[in-house]
Amino acid sequence: MITPDQLAQVGAAVMRDASAASLRKSFPEMHFTECSENDVSPRYKVASSVTGYDLYLISGATGHCLELTNDPANATGILIAAKVDDE
Repeated sequence: MITPDQLAQVGAAVMRDASAASLRKSFPEMHFTECSENDVSPRYKVASSVTGYDLYLISGATGHCLELTNDPANATGILIAAKVDDE
């Protein structure tokens, strides 16, 4: 489960250093992965946004592969999606 408070803490940490490696050190209980916002299906909702990044929830509940989820109760981590400058 990812709480709103945890999501806010991660968002603040992303503003300092958005690398998954850095976030894993600060939040060892969560999974983190990175990609471009263009790689995320529009069927998933942005859980939070900070300057330059959208944060999506991911779940590792199956124990096999990480997958995106819209349900914070099933979330075990966060996908950091870098926003793309369209110019």
